[in-house]
Amino acid sequence: MQSLQKLLTRAPGSLSTLLPCRWQSYTSCSGQQDMLRGKVDRWGGVTVDLGSADCGFEGTYFHTSLRELDTFGGKLRRSLKQWKAEGKKAVWLKVPILQSRFVPVAASQGFQFHHAENGYSMLTMWLPDDPCRIPHFATHQIGVAGCVLREDTREVLVVQDRNRETSHMWKLPGGLSDPGEDFDATAVREVEEETGIKSEFQSVLTIRQQHNYPGAFGKSDLYVVCRLKALSHDIDHCPDEIIGCKWIDVGELATTQSTSLISTHVAQIVLHGFREGFDKVDIRMKELPSVFKNMTYKLYHRPIPEL
Repeated sequence: MQSLQKLLTRAPGSLSTLLPCRWQSYTSCSGQQDMLRGKVDRWGGVTVDLGSADCGFEGTYFHTSLRELDTFGGKLRRSLKQWKAEGKKAVWLKVPILQSRFVPVAASQGFQFHHAENGYSMLTMWLPDDPCRIPHFATHQIGVAGCVLREDTREVLVVQDRNRETSHMWKLPGGLSDPGEDFDATAVREVEEETGIKSEFQSVLTIRQQHNYPGAFGKSDLYVVCRLKALSHDIDHCPDEIIGCKWIDVGELATTQSTSLISTHVAQIVLHGFREGFDKVDIRMKELPSVFKNMTYKLYHRPIPEL
């Protein structure tokens, strides 16, 4: 019997040609029971979850054999043929991490990785002959900074980040959003975690977009700067992340050489807000009901007169 390694590294095609005849007969029967089952979405795609008891394949988590791999390969091949005949557009194959041995089998039939999470990988295959229209997975990571202001003294909170090559430079505190976390919540949380300062969200001041970001595995990066109102003033910074932390005059931050260019621009925006009113610079947030049931979203825009 040929090795499992040879089975998984062979050219695309039938796995059964590598197996003894008595094993080939195991998947030779035809019919609906010998196909994978999945959920059809409104776009004409089929999602098969190998971790589901309803997928039409009883793969184990702790045992594998050539017979099992060949059974899966046969079912997948017949299913693809049927779905293409039915005019289905795309196939989404969700593979639990403990069943990752099926990934090479799917790849040999044309599947590609779409994304992965902690417990599974998602593979996709476009069935029509026209160009693939499967949407890409997440293209951006989101970082949020808090521009925390003491309006009585016109000071802003700045930090020196221990984990950056530019650790000597003063910058606004902030970090990456957690999944499902809004800009305002990220800004308030990150500021308190890094500096010990409690704050309250007021507005979004600016957004930076950068592509091929080194810290995002080559994906794009959105960096959202929020204006926050300081609710406390005594600094208690996190030594694991922050080397230094202080309040600095906004005018000084706008002119100093020991800061990042984006911090300089933010300071200039804040100075304009102090002079002309923050309604001239703020991007406000409004929560609205979504078209999806029991969901809301947050809309960000410049202030407009009430109708």
